[in-house]
Amino acid sequence: MAKQLKIKLLPNGKIQMETQGIKGKKCLKYAELLEKLADAKITKQEFTSEYYEQETENIASEQEQHLFE
Repeated sequence: MAKQLKIKLLPNGKIQMETQGIKGKKCLKYAELLEKLADAKITKQEFTSEYYEQETENIASEQEQHLFE
């Protein structure tokens, strides 16, 4: 599954964000980025089952990047 961010701007000025295809705690980085970009504050977080899955993708490519740095 491709990584996706679903962002909703609500009539009351609140922002809702949902990540899809992002496993583990990486989704929190996207939430922090949106918080900074929108000059907003996170008031509530709910985690999907993907949050509790292990981050396994891109481990090989990340290791290769470290070899070439």
